[in-house]
Amino acid sequence: MNNTSLNNNHKSFDALLLKIKQARQKAFTQVNTVLIELYWEIGKVISQKVDTETWGRGIVKELAIYLKQNEPEIKGFSDKNLWRMKKFYETYKNDTKLSALLRELPWTHNTIIFSRCKTTDERHFYITKCIKEKYTSRELDRQINAALFERDYTQKPILSAVLRELHPTANKIFKDNYTLEFLGLPESHNENQLQKAILKNMKKFILEIGKDFIFIDEEYKLQVGNQDFYIDLLFFHRGLSALIAFELKIAKFSPKHLGQLNFYLEALDRDVKKTHENPSIGILLCSDKDNEVVEYALSRNMSPALVAQYQLQLPDKKVIQNKLHNLLEQLPNTKLENSEKENE
Repeated sequence: MNNTSLNNNHKSFDALLLKIKQARQKAFTQVNTVLIELYWEIGKVISQKVDTETWGRGIVKELAIYLKQNEPEIKGFSDKNLWRMKKFYETYKNDTKLSALLRELPWTHNTIIFSRCKTTDERHFYITKCIKEKYTSRELDRQINAALFERDYTQKPILSAVLRELHPTANKIFKDNYTLEFLGLPESHNENQLQKAILKNMKKFILEIGKDFIFIDEEYKLQVGNQDFYIDLLFFHRGLSALIAFELKIAKFSPKHLGQLNFYLEALDRDVKKTHENPSIGILLCSDKDNEVVEYALSRNMSPALVAQYQLQLPDKKVIQNKLHNLLEQLPNTKLENSEKENE
């Protein structure tokens, strides 16, 4: 068999493999939707029976035993899980928007969200994040531990005017603070150790920055004149259609850092960026920063750039929740009251 025939066969094989994968995903999605709808209906029946005092805890336990005796092969219908179904239904029964979205998530994801999230806003945030980022249950649990919802509301990134103009949704894509506790670095470390730890944990790093980021290279080489320059980490962002240059700084942010980053972005746009791509974006990732200094430094910066901070421990959720509460106090009373009622 010649190479042309072999290549044609492989193309056909690839096409069939893609169809198999798509069919399996479709089947999984349909099965999951049916399963979630079943749990919803069971939760509804139990909720209504308990509300009318027809059923108590003992009856639900009898139901679990009955189901196991009559259909021993079916799993997931213990009395504990039946009570979860009741809570699942009661959490979303008056929210048509969320009740539609949650059918796109596996049961484990749903149980994590409705058992750990206290407000409608928080539940909506994690449901949509799971759908968009395709979190595993472990990844979802980690993001809740890292207070992603609270950080998203209280720590808005400071972007250059050019970046805001080019990408109006950039404030929803980039973060002001990245939690990198998974790197396992000591508080005292150098930039080389930080870079190597990120490379070693690239999958987790991309989970933290967003799954639309595609890693290109470390120490990406730029040749300008007779000199060589190296970008710490280079990514491509699918949604923004732009190269993303990360410069790592273990020191506190200084305005002079932007000069180096702007130079790299200029070189990328002249020599690396493809014609159909948007201008390259730069991220200075520092161990510390003064937001007022950052705002001054970026106010007249002519490149699409931002300055973010990284931390090596999970944040103190209580501190961030207090910040969120203070922020909510500045909003209309109805929103604050609704949030407080749901937290009770």
